[in-house]
Amino acid sequence: MLALLVLPLALAGCAQKDDYVPDSPADLLYNEGLYLLNNKQDYKEAAKKFDEVDRENPYSDWARKALLMSAYAYYQAEDYESCVNSAKRYVTLHPGSPDAAYAQYLIGASYYDQILDVSRDQARADKAIDALQEVVRKYPNSEYAIQAKKKIEMARDQLAGKEMQVGRYYMDRRDFIGGINRFKVVVTQYQTTRHVEEALERLTEAYTALGITDEAQTAAAVLGHNFPDSPWYKDAYNLVKNAGREPNENKQSWISRAFSSPSAAPRPAAQQPAQPPPAPPPVAPPPVDQRISDATARNR
Repeated sequence: MLALLVLPLALAGCAQKDDYVPDSPADLLYNEGLYLLNNKQDYKEAAKKFDEVDRENPYSDWARKALLMSAYAYYQAEDYESCVNSAKRYVTLHPGSPDAAYAQYLIGASYYDQILDVSRDQARADKAIDALQEVVRKYPNSEYAIQAKKKIEMARDQLAGKEMQVGRYYMDRRDFIGGINRFKVVVTQYQTTRHVEEALERLTEAYTALGITDEAQTAAAVLGHNFPDSPWYKDAYNLVKNAGREPNENKQSWISRAFSSPSAAPRPAAQQPAQPPPAPPPVAPPPVDQRISDATARNR
């Protein structure tokens, strides 16, 4: 008797699950999200609509499209945490999709847009670089790889600026060793940033103060060789000259080796701030009324 009672209940449960009908059609919700996004610029409400598509129709093609549009809407709303969550979910669920590159780019752009001034913690700059490097590595031929490279350079410039700020702090307190350690990071790790010229001049200053004239001469010589028109070179040259020396590069110095290594690259021209590319054009279904009319015509 118990077995007979349990079986109909189980069947009833299955029937209820199979007969489940979403509250709203996926394409209708998607269109509502597009309207809020494009016409109303109500990005948070648009994101909610796209999330609703994913929640009520999780295995539909509309859910895949809505998940990407949700990430984009959150990005536009500057809700970066939600953007990252949606974009990461998209990359995880649809790694082979043509739009996976864009989703990965949104992750990096979200971290990048949260980079604060150099006086603050720069953990987000590291996250931005890691996420954007994934774009370049996984999708090198995509249009987003170009934008990612620009943002990587600017994020690296931000990190170099942080090292310079700390190095100047040590110099002001005459902690020349502490300053040298910070400027060394800029010279060895952030050569392509705009801070490398000042870092070489500061090294000249610190080594001169410590009486390590050989390294001071090398720092000034490397600065003059790579950036002869830099005002920082004029300062470095005067520092060495006032010490009774001339800029002279010691090829065995770590400074010289840093600039002669195969990985060393010339400083690029100043880049304009990288703008996020527009969202992928969404594929919207015909208006609901039109769908109903088409269906009626076919039935006739």
